[in-house]
Amino acid sequence: MSVRASIDAMQQRLQKILSQAGIASRRAAETLITEGRVSVNGSTVRELGTKADGDQDDIRVDGRRVRGAEVKRYILLNKPAGFVSTRSDPQRRRTVIDLLRGVHEYVYPVGRLDYDTEGLLLLTNDGDLAAKLTHPRHGVDRTYRATVAGVPDQAALRRLRDGIPLDGVRTLPADVAVINAARDGHHATLRLTIREGRNRQVRRMCEAVGHPVRSLARTGIGPLTGGRLPEGAWRDLTGAEVRTLQALASRPPTARPRRRLRPAAARPRAASAR
Repeated sequence: MSVRASIDAMQQRLQKILSQAGIASRRAAETLITEGRVSVNGSTVRELGTKADGDQDDIRVDGRRVRGAEVKRYILLNKPAGFVSTRSDPQRRRTVIDLLRGVHEYVYPVGRLDYDTEGLLLLTNDGDLAAKLTHPRHGVDRTYRATVAGVPDQAALRRLRDGIPLDGVRTLPADVAVINAARDGHHATLRLTIREGRNRQVRRMCEAVGHPVRSLARTGIGPLTGGRLPEGAWRDLTGAEVRTLQALASRPPTARPRRRLRPAAARPRAASAR
């Protein structure tokens, strides 16, 4: 093998190097590259096909040196309201990273919880697993406890279960149950399990059926539950929990395809009775 061929064999695409180093999933790493946040040996890189040697080249993200592959870390955090689910925030709000005292690995959130939403959030430096868990085709359950205004009737619950049109696409079927309802009818607590993570999905679904959310907490991610994890606290996943998540992320797609709604004018009209 020639020297040039030997060098080429040791090089990998930048997004793969960043994923293996626990910086981001490959898809997110592509965004970092196109945004000009990645440099190789002092030169900013924006081309996705760029290759490098993770052991020899000076690769940096936002000026921070990318080291070799880190030990994988999987953390479950009970996020309080008032924190953003990112590593940094341009508005200088508190982030979930501020809660991870003692964690030195470059972990990042798998999906997001809104600023005002509390509950379970998974953080890891395993980019491949993160990408699979957040992809809707794997249909990983996410369970929420939502306190809503008013008490939904059976028609509203049926709409939530069947799917709500959001941005022209109907949500996947959800499991919904009323677990508590005020006698005066002013509010109720629902348990909702969804299998996709669209922007502010639970809040928008409840708003669409006339019962806006007053408070929201995520109580489950697939097999993961908070148990007695205090608000603002975190713990490492057990080996068994990690293996279960990996199995979920590797299973064949089970979620039904999203149903894109046709404009009303394009829908076939029923024949009029004569």
